[in-house]
Amino acid sequence: MAASVPKDLKIGDKAPAFTAPTDGGGKLSLSELKGKTVVLYFYPKDDTSGCTAEAIAFTQSQKAFKAAGAVVIGISKDSPASHDKFKAKHSLGVSLAADEDTRIAQAYGVWVEKSMYGRRYMGMERATFLIDGKGVIRQIWRKVKVNGHAAEVLAAAKAH
Repeated sequence: MAASVPKDLKIGDKAPAFTAPTDGGGKLSLSELKGKTVVLYFYPKDDTSGCTAEAIAFTQSQKAFKAAGAVVIGISKDSPASHDKFKAKHSLGVSLAADEDTRIAQAYGVWVEKSMYGRRYMGMERATFLIDGKGVIRQIWRKVKVNGHAAEVLAAAKAH
């Protein structure tokens, strides 16, 4: 299924559909969020410095996102149990979806080859997608720098 999905999603493309387990034993489908603006942010790993800072920033802006009619969802390869611990430890208010087989990341083109200390490996690119109520991608941020990102995404969500 993922092989037929374009790797380079563009603004104006239909967001790839998905269903994933979430923290708290829930399940989330993109189709259930029709009519709402969705902020889908992909991050590498629970409880690492950059990912924690990003999740806290989105949590701090949660009321403003809600006021803008937007739902914020974080996605990583971590398990729902890991997400539960991560949320509890940092009092996070965003939904976290588990993409343990990386199918969602592959569909969105964010499961990429990375390099650290000369070693190459596959990993999650930090990226965010703003999806409108009709399921169309309205904005894409790739290789996200955490500082100021949540505020930038919030401004874009308010504009839609």
